Amino acid sequence: LLYTIKFEGSKMGDMTSFNIDNGYFEGLVRGYRSGILRRNDYHNLVECETLDDLKLHLQGTDYGPLLANDPSPLIVQTIDERLKERLVHEFTHIRNQCFQPLAQFLDYMTYGYMIDNIILLITGTLRNRPIAELLPRCHPLGRFDELATISIAQSPAELFNGVMVDTPLAPFFSECVQDENDLDEMNIEILRNKLYKAYLEDFYAFCQKLGGTTADVMCPILAFEADRRAITITINSFRTDLLKDDIENLYPKCGRLYPEGLKFLKNAEDRDEVRRICERFGVYKDLYNGVGDGPNDKTLEDKFFEEEVKMLALSFEQQFHFGVFYAFVKLKEQENRNIVWIAECISQKNKNKVDNYIPIF
Repeated sequence: LLYTIKFEGSKMGDMTSFNIDNGYFEGLVRGYRSGILRRNDYHNLVECETLDDLKLHLQGTDYGPLLANDPSPLIVQTIDERLKERLVHEFTHIRNQCFQPLAQFLDYMTYGYMIDNIILLITGTLRNRPIAELLPRCHPLGRFDELATISIAQSPAELFNGVMVDTPLAPFFSECVQDENDLDEMNIEILRNKLYKAYLEDFYAFCQKLGGTTADVMCPILAFEADRRAITITINSFRTDLLKDDIENLYPKCGRLYPEGLKFLKNAEDRDEVRRICERFGVYKDLYNGVGDGPNDKTLEDKFFEEEVKMLALSFEQQFHFGVFYAFVKLKEQENRNIVWIAECISQKNKNKVDNYIPIF
């Protein structure tokens, strides 16, 4: 009750009270942030000739003995798993000790991974894959206690009904009414987008309620994520028979493109028109610079990642807010993708594109 009163009566980000419950954890995550790889670390990694060389160089960073217990020859999958384990350990260490409303904020951060895990399980059961084979592929940040319970489902319909009742995602599923007997691959992807829409809008509203610096930092980050999903949904819809109004219903309505930009997007007919729509909005005017199909061009996904990294890195310039927790997890995910990408290039002995990673600091 004490924390409920404090949450309702004050704005998060008030420097006079923030440190009482959250100062230690903010200091902890800023300490974690100091261990993120720098450009010279990446320069050393791309020079490696084998994965054992990469392991040796990682030992000289904040990762230390991360791979010490893994015998040679290393494989990329092992590196990926250890990186995820490290991130989950750091995240869980904070989540298990923090107070409300930070605990709820961190829970919101895990819901996106839960959505991906549930969709993975539903898609797998649709293809007659055993749940026991799919569970190891679930992202560890998206695991939850009820996952073991719903894993006994034998069909997509049973799994769907289990999620509707027994998981933290139940409120989002209730907003995404779907006939469980009509779950083909197209409808499952539509379900994913509806869940993300409900999730992002709810997370955005929660951050607005927190107010203060947390809202100032997090709302633009979540708005960017909403717009990224809207643009991606539009581009992917060109290969489908979805109606324009059905496409619009998948757009999260908490981004900077809402409402006018989304109306333009739903009527777009090709990628060039999407590009012209983005260029009308100042914040996305330069998004397509350098995007193309040439050997030295970047993909639109790469540009989104680059813009996201910039926003996340800037969140550490302010204090007394929850945005640093979100930023740290997302930046570490990008770092993990960078390391795995370099490891893949080394493993396949194809280093022509080994520099195609996204540096953070």
